[in-house]
Amino acid sequence: MCALINLIVEARSIPKGGLTPGNTDASTTELKPDTLVAMQRTAKFRLGQIVKHRVFPFRGVIFDVDLEFSNSEEWYEAIPEDIRPAKDQPFYHLYAENDKSTYEAYVSEQNLLPDHSDKPLRHPAIANEFRRDEHGFYRLHPSTGH
Repeated sequence: MCALINLIVEARSIPKGGLTPGNTDASTTELKPDTLVAMQRTAKFRLGQIVKHRVFPFRGVIFDVDLEFSNSEEWYEAIPEDIRPAKDQPFYHLYAENDKSTYEAYVSEQNLLPDHSDKPLRHPAIANEFRRDEHGFYRLHPSTGH
């Protein structure tokens, strides 16, 4: 599913039948302001926000959002059952890093916290999609498809 933020920023209408992958129905239903507000409340974090994991020592910048779990069942089952997150919550794609490496992470909303450290991130993919403003926030480049 496309990032929720994409829908809020760019969408003015949605296909009849909903926002499902492959829906090519040319007729649309107008989005009402109340619908946009409800959609905004669905995801707690935004694209470009710096977050850290609640348990594990890594942090990163959000580059995409799934409104609910959208990874493989094999990936999900590999998480120990006692810490496995619910699927019916937003999951975030991060350009992540720890003290040793950079990588992409897929993390449930319940396991993320805002990161207020003000330290810049070093993941090499960030420069392709974001710019860091004078306040330390990561903003999408205008040419980015998000």
